[in-house]
Amino acid sequence: MKIAVLKETFPGECRVALVPDSLASLVNQKLQVLVERSAGDAAGFADAEYEAQGASLVSREEAFHADVLLQVRTCSANPEAGRTDLEQFRPGQTVIGLCDPLGNPQTIQEMANAGVTVLALEMVPRIARAQAMDALSSMAMIAGYRAVLLAANHLPRMFPMVTYAAGLLRPARVFVIGAGVAGLRAIATARQLGAVVQAHDIRPGSAEEVLSVGAKFIELPLDTDTEDEGGYARALTEDDYHRQRELIQSIAVESDVVITTAAIPGKKSPLLLTATAIEQMQHGTVVVDLAAQGGGNCELTQPDKTTVANGVTILGPTNVTSQVPDHASQMFSSNVAKLLLHITNDGELDLNLEDEIVCETLVADNQQVVHTRLRDLLGLAAAESVLSPAIDDNLEPTPDAQQEDDADDLEEEIQIEPEEPDDLSHSVVTPPESADTSGSKTEDPLTESKGDNVAASIKPSSEPTQEEATQQPTQEEATQQDPQADLVDTDSDSNQPAVETAELLEALEEAPNTRNLEPEHPADSHSSSQHDSSPNSITDAQPSQDTEETKQ
Repeated sequence: MKIAVLKETFPGECRVALVPDSLASLVNQKLQVLVERSAGDAAGFADAEYEAQGASLVSREEAFHADVLLQVRTCSANPEAGRTDLEQFRPGQTVIGLCDPLGNPQTIQEMANAGVTVLALEMVPRIARAQAMDALSSMAMIAGYRAVLLAANHLPRMFPMVTYAAGLLRPARVFVIGAGVAGLRAIATARQLGAVVQAHDIRPGSAEEVLSVGAKFIELPLDTDTEDEGGYARALTEDDYHRQRELIQSIAVESDVVITTAAIPGKKSPLLLTATAIEQMQHGTVVVDLAAQGGGNCELTQPDKTTVANGVTILGPTNVTSQVPDHASQMFSSNVAKLLLHITNDGELDLNLEDEIVCETLVADNQQVVHTRLRDLLGLAAAESVLSPAIDDNLEPTPDAQQEDDADDLEEEIQIEPEEPDDLSHSVVTPPESADTSGSKTEDPLTESKGDNVAASIKPSSEPTQEEATQQPTQEEATQQDPQADLVDTDSDSNQPAVETAELLEALEEAPNTRNLEPEHPADSHSSSQHDSSPNSITDAQPSQDTEETKQ
């Protein structure tokens, strides 16, 4: 399978999807790597380094003939310069990179229409197994680090506390809004530079993380659930946002640097720092808005521009990670390589749709958008996507399924049909009607219901009268009954398997039969029936013809 690394066409993008150090693990897995010429130049990786690791240098046109295309920004995250890529895609190709699927689902639909399989790195689930593939967290870490350096460059003060011969300089006060990956890295970097740091986040689990990196946590108690399944902050109600803005303003007016990182994927960034708060802030304060791509957390933020209002400098970078291209490319490349190794097997693409990582990352396949969240954004009805394929009745069954079907058929063939209720009377020997002078019958265990257990099936019958006892059929009479009388109720739960039945018969034949079925003296019949009402063995629980029934 051929994998191609494309040169980035997004304006100002200096990263590359794969660095030379990541090639060895891919080549060992029988993957052929193609690299577009000068793809890594902006990040500091020469073509010769790729060739030394076993890659082949090709033109962009040749790269588009590969099976898998790797990009930092795919055409959906590069809506202007990346439009030309749509025309060069081939059906069956796989594209891996940052796609902005929740912000630009329409382009994902266009890629699906072109027959391209798309794996969006923004959708990698936040689970332990997928941490090594989480490019979004890697890039957020770079952004948090770089935001502090941008603030330090524009701040007319130094970060650390400094003592000198004539006095003391207080340390800079930094306020970080949002304690995610970017926020925590910003806190750690500011602390390393000597600043005093405070941080705020609405998620309940953020306080411990903030304290662990040496900052003071500013808490806003809220009654609602503020964290979604992916670990991101949920959108608040307008009343909660109003309370949050008041809290942030009270801290921001006393800070030298404010770094905002609160972004909601696929939605406009929440407004947290108002123009009124900017007017009350000290001259020389610096605001770095890392949520500028989504509209910004600051009301006066302008994407990719530096704004000065009331002496406050407001920065709105949208691609700050590209300002550290070497390390950003190394981290991104490591994430992509781990994902590639996860979805390939013996040199071929193997998308296991039962794997949570694949299902969450896969956004387009089989000429349709397959991710549920994207389908909702596009207004598409719930379809039978590849993530839950329908079963085709015309498909040949698998060997295991065929074996199960054969076993079911065999079971149906050997199953004995239960007798009709009328026939069940032949399987029970009852006294003649003429002998029933009391109007009652002697119950036999075989007339019990199918759900009765063995203990219930051997329950002794009620005590018969003297006349009933004298009318009990003899052994010879029982064997001359209708042949149906020898059939056993095959539906009864008391039936034993063949082996157990054979053992039971042997035990019955060896056991002495003390029951006198043909009493010679009528005067003794009453005492005999009383003895029969208290059986001491299985043979005592039912007439002697049961032995013949069990043999059948």
